[in-house]
Amino acid sequence: MGFFGLFGGSDIDRGVKECKSTPGAVLVDVREADEYAEGRIPGSRHVPLSDLSGISAVAADKDCPLFVYCYSGARSAEAVAELKRMGYRNVKSIGGINRYRGAVEH
Repeated sequence: MGFFGLFGGSDIDRGVKECKSTPGAVLVDVREADEYAEGRIPGSRHVPLSDLSGISAVAADKDCPLFVYCYSGARSAEAVAELKRMGYRNVKSIGGINRYRGAVEH
């Protein structure tokens, strides 16, 4: 278990900070379009879990660091498992936007 899972869930604020400090990293929001439209973390890219094959438009390189979030953390964990099955090697679930304390954009 990685650091993000040690204390009963991911710390999305820490994950966003790590993403921003990681060269070439992409912050990926896997919520559906209606949820994404309600508010998202600035700089995130939208690739819904229901269309995860679209990740190649965001990250063609399978070594690209991907930091994945959703609403509560469940779908981001599912997305990470699927991305790994797709051959992505550097993916991390950072939890849910419902615990995010930073600014959101609409």
